This record gives sequence, structure tokens and C-alpha cells, in this order.
Amino acid sequence: MIALQPDMTLVGQAATGQEGISQFRALKPDITLMDVRLPDMTGIDALIALRSEFVNARVVMLSTFQGDVEAQRAMAAGARGFLLKTMPPEEIVSSLRQVHAGKRCLPPEVAMQLADYISEDALTTREIEIVRLLGGGHSNRDVADMLAISESTVKVHVRHVMEKLGAHDRTEAVVIALRRGIISL
Repeated sequence: MIALQPDMTLVGQAATGQEGISQFRALKPDITLMDVRLPDMTGIDALIALRSEFVNARVVMLSTFQGDVEAQRAMAAGARGFLLKTMPPEEIVSSLRQVHAGKRCLPPEVAMQLADYISEDALTTREIEIVRLLGGGHSNRDVADMLAISESTVKVHVRHVMEKLGAHDRTEAVVIALRRGIISL
């Protein structure tokens, strides 16, 4: 899609985060379009690594999910945009042009989700850890054993997670956490 644009040149491609970082060092592209999900690391981790070495790197994240937490993390880490793979190709190309012109890009549906959750209480690190373990099919007892805490403490954390996410049960909490990009399995 990029190579077909008369005003754009595709200078490199990479299959992994490490390869992408190496390609960036060698090619120093104007813009990097990076998938959020990579086989060796998250795209956000690769973004952080790139921006720590190249402060002015313009990176646009690409995702299949419009999870607000992933978008929030990416933008906080210095991404210039967060695009969805479901967007029409012409919109993706237009967004890249906007980023090249110095602007930031968020599709309306991602921006709306960010706005919906911006004032909500964020899950704590421990709550995220617990909901990730629940998503892995572990019982409260298993989670308690794995984290060396009491089962009643796990239940309190699960209750807080459900309240913060507006879930009616632990399964719905896991589904919401997955959809919003809080956890990935």
C-alpha cells in the first residue's frame, strides 16, 4: 500500500521488534509503522526502545484492536498515531501523511474510547496481574498460591477489578480487560 503511493517510499520491513529496531538504526525512516503485536516483544516495547535511542522517531502504531489501554500506552510512550488494521487503506495512508506533516493521528473510534475511559480509575499493577491469571483459567486459590497472598485478598482484588471495569462477574472482567487491551493472552 505504501509502495504504491507516488509520494512515499517503502525503505524497509521487519518481522520482529528487534529486527525493526535494527532496521530503524540502519535506515532512519521518516515514519515507522509498527504493529502492536510482534512475535518477540510488544510493539509498544519496541517503540519505547526506539524513542529512547531516537527521541524524534515518528512511530505510528497499528493494531487489530481498538483497546483504549493499548492506545493510551502507545501515545504515552511517544507514538504519533494509533491506527486500526480495519481502517480503509486510503485512511491509513492519509494518516501517515498527517504524521509526516507533524500532526498526531487517532481514528475517531479510538479517540472516543480513550475519552470514555480517561476519567476511570486505572487498574493497579496487582489487579492487572490477577485479571491476567484469571484469563489464563486459574482459580482464586491458584492465583493466591502463585502470588503468595491469601485467597481472600485475591477475592478483594477481583471485586475491585469488576467494579472498575463495570463487569458483573470475573469472566466478563477478563473479556473487558482483553477488549480494552489491559491484558493479552
